[in-house]
Amino acid sequence: MDGNRRWAKELELASTAGHMAGYEKLKEVLGWAKDSDIKYVIAYAFSTENWKRDPREVKYLMDLFRKALDQSIEDFKEKNIRLKIIGNKERLPKDLQKKIIKAEEETKGGKLCLVLAISYGGRAEILAAIKELVDNKTKKEIFKLSEEKFADFLWTKDIPDPDLIIRTSGELRTSNFLPWQSAYSEWFFLPMYWPAITRADFDKVIDDFGNRKRRLGK
Repeated sequence: MDGNRRWAKELELASTAGHMAGYEKLKEVLGWAKDSDIKYVIAYAFSTENWKRDPREVKYLMDLFRKALDQSIEDFKEKNIRLKIIGNKERLPKDLQKKIIKAEEETKGGKLCLVLAISYGGRAEILAAIKELVDNKTKKEIFKLSEEKFADFLWTKDIPDPDLIIRTSGELRTSNFLPWQSAYSEWFFLPMYWPAITRADFDKVIDDFGNRKRRLGK
């Protein structure tokens, strides 16, 4: 969900207004996904690198996550949406960690799963998986490990690999997002900022995806 701050700057608004607009747009996109019978949406909300930003901006984003969790639980339950958070959650404030546990528990029956990547980095995820393997498996077991079994140690365990990935704002890089899981994903790079994406943009991506031939190496 790239371009919130640049969208705000072009409109001569504070960067915080861009983040709020990005949050509102995510709720809108969830409705589009539901209309398209999509079962999983993974949103890259805050990367491991984002911790290096101005502490005031980081604080605002943590407050926004708190607000989103407080306000969305009942709405998600009503709309049959399940919430799951992936990332290095130990870096998050303790109260936010508790809110995440509560939100995941109360929405676990939802049919559309929103996966929020917060404090997420693909390299950090793979490294964490390796450390867990070393702590819990013998050398012999590790050498026998298949790709499928290795995926069980990733933060996305029980979440299907993404079929398609959309990056907004005109940037043409993957920025440490799901490097393992996106091996065969179809990528779409859109020129508009995240808050400016429209239903027509979304529908065009879905239509284009349907016309791509996915051989998966075969």
